Amino acid sequence: MGRIAIAIHGGCGVMTKTGMAEAEWAAARDDLARSLKAGWEVLTAGGTAVDAVEAAVVVMEDSPRFNAGYGAALNAASEHELDASIMNGATLEAGGVCAVRRTRNPVKAAHAVMNVGDAVLLTGEAGDAFAEEAGLDMVAPGHFTTERRIRALARMKEHKQRGTFLAARESDKHGTVGAVALDAEGHLAAATSTGGYNNKPVGRVGDSPIIGAGTYARDGVCAVSGTGQGEYFMRLVIGHEIASRVAYLAEPLETAAAKVIVEGLEPYGIGGGCIALDPQGNVAAPFNTDGMFRGWVTTDGDLYVGTHEDVMFVERLEIAGG
Repeated sequence: MGRIAIAIHGGCGVMTKTGMAEAEWAAARDDLARSLKAGWEVLTAGGTAVDAVEAAVVVMEDSPRFNAGYGAALNAASEHELDASIMNGATLEAGGVCAVRRTRNPVKAAHAVMNVGDAVLLTGEAGDAFAEEAGLDMVAPGHFTTERRIRALARMKEHKQRGTFLAARESDKHGTVGAVALDAEGHLAAATSTGGYNNKPVGRVGDSPIIGAGTYARDGVCAVSGTGQGEYFMRLVIGHEIASRVAYLAEPLETAAAKVIVEGLEPYGIGGGCIALDPQGNVAAPFNTDGMFRGWVTTDGDLYVGTHEDVMFVERLEIAGG
């Protein structure tokens, strides 16, 4: 069995440690670990990197602690419009949905779009209709709403009225979840899912469903999932930019990711981060904010999670055949 590895993120931002009770931080770390274990289980069973990133993202979409699926942000009309994408590094096939409102797990819809193959991105009602026809779980739009997001929307509306958007907490502005994986066959994959940012314009689509911006994977190079202000991730084509530095400049993954996320975003004054994985199982997780929900399982099976600067070892997972 070849080396396997997986990494995830649950969004970055100005995450002051006093902003949540320790029990809430612990619950978020537990969800990160559950996400990693779901993806790892797929990989150790000989499953594909694509299936592994989907499994990991589904756990975070179903958790109210992240801005994706259940617990997603609300737009200016107090509605949810959800985005997701997935990419297979072996074939460069990709799929995505954006502005869907009834699909319980948008990443599953993105995977189904990729499998059908006659489109890369479906939007709005058409995306929901496609997901329903594909037999995916559908829910009423209110399923995604949590009291936390209602309060965040009210704060963002107040910031907009006062003209103090830049002073708002990053966690109130936006958030994303994502996963990257390396399977036993040496293939890479990436997936990203988000509710966008609170009080976003109706119909706004960010970088998460855009291949090359918020999501990118190419065998032999790297897999990337980003989190941050999507408009800049699209303008700078963040995912593809990191892969290009690895492929064409022969930069180590950690160097390439840090240059794009830390140095590249600095002139624009926006918060951002990513997780990236190379064919050897090396993980990079740079961010330029107070924190980023993140975690990974190394090729040795060691599971780590983190929210702020420190990353903690959780446990060693079983490696099939090891």
